[in-house]
Amino acid sequence: MEMGRSALFVFQFLVFVTIFETQCSSVSGIYCKDMASTVYRPHSVTLTEFGAVGDGKTLNTKSFQNAIFYLNSFADKGGAQLFVPAGRWLTGGFNLISHLTLSLDKDAVIIGSPDSSDWPPMDPLPSYGRGRELPGKRHQSLIFGWNLTDVIITGANGTIDGQGVVWWDWFHNHNLNYTRPHLIELMYSTNVVISNLTFKNSPFWNIHPVYCSQVLVEHVTILAPLDSPNTDGINPDSSTNVCINHCYVRNGGDVIAIKSGWDQYGISFARPSSNISISNITGETRGGAGIAIGSEMSGGISEVRAEGVRIVNSLHGIRVKTAPGRGGYVTNVYVADVSMHNVSMAIRITGNYGEHPNNNYDRNALPVISSITIENVVGASVGVAGILEGIQGDNFSSICISNVSLSVQSRHPWSCSLIEGYSNSVTPESCEQLSSNSGQTPVCYSGVSFSPSLIHAHPHRNSVGGLVDFVLHLASNIV
Repeated sequence: MEMGRSALFVFQFLVFVTIFETQCSSVSGIYCKDMASTVYRPHSVTLTEFGAVGDGKTLNTKSFQNAIFYLNSFADKGGAQLFVPAGRWLTGGFNLISHLTLSLDKDAVIIGSPDSSDWPPMDPLPSYGRGRELPGKRHQSLIFGWNLTDVIITGANGTIDGQGVVWWDWFHNHNLNYTRPHLIELMYSTNVVISNLTFKNSPFWNIHPVYCSQVLVEHVTILAPLDSPNTDGINPDSSTNVCINHCYVRNGGDVIAIKSGWDQYGISFARPSSNISISNITGETRGGAGIAIGSEMSGGISEVRAEGVRIVNSLHGIRVKTAPGRGGYVTNVYVADVSMHNVSMAIRITGNYGEHPNNNYDRNALPVISSITIENVVGASVGVAGILEGIQGDNFSSICISNVSLSVQSRHPWSCSLIEGYSNSVTPESCEQLSSNSGQTPVCYSGVSFSPSLIHAHPHRNSVGGLVDFVLHLASNIV
């Protein structure tokens, strides 16, 4: 009887595994199902109805503000759309509302004002305690939202241009009064879609959802000069259920960087980033990494899955950044199916990435870094395969690297210290701290949200294989 129950249990779960494998091939099927980049809005207006002039010279901040104020009356009547037609629409910062679609024509360009007074200062994020670059306040983003739901920012590949060069000059010349602004920042918001747009020349980070949930970013292009400072592409920060797919980023910062607060402020605010899915990304950056985690990770980061990533002509491929004082954790991270070309360092995990908000951070607040799996990676013209460095008294554990083939130029391809983990089928051969000949069965995270303690490393085993192990383990306990 018990054997029959066990067999039935295994059969039912193997059917589930087949369905799960299909879902895993689609990022939106994991965390962002039922989200769409187009939603019917029964009310629509065009920006020119509110006096806007698309000559690239007339400041249209009031037109954006007035149009959105008018549309707010339709928020409880099915929502509304603000259409931005062809033209060059100069503006300062403006705020969105709930149940709104901001839609750009293919020939529409929203242009950020070069006058810093058109980007008003605002309070620092509570999880950062100060501006990221300077103590005190920070400039509001060009497009901003607070405590919103059901927001879509989209277009037929229209453009949002921050005209960042003036901000980069102020940064290099130490002439900033406050931390530079982003192009888009949404706070405490849910059901957000950003799609089918080109972002150019952001003063600072491009897309910054913070304290958000249910965020979908897809089919966007992000461009900035490769030497532009900190022009990160997409930075989910203390946010959950975030899906990023089919994006091209060429910039001067990290292509995608997952964050969750800074030192004591992030520890106290305690809002993690989790359930982050990334797929089909192409990136180029001389100043950052293709996929980055941290260094601001004090609220914790977990359940990250990145697949189908192509990184070219870049400083780092995959990078985890942290330091003593950060606290928090990075765990259950799965990165797979990555190709690299002309990348200085393929994989870097570092525990000494500095910068603190002030001297009041707790030096004994050590981060927990564990259960990071990187597999199915190929690379050509790679400088160094990897530098993996933990923290004294705080070894990073369950770092698993498998099925990696890199054409490396350095005579010393790997450097590892204060880490523990596993490697298999890695060329050039990885460091001894990740030796596959330790005689013990390693524990590696497979990329599915089950306890990694039940999923053991296996050569070329994918996440579904890990699920099968999990099911068989449960079935054996039934018998």
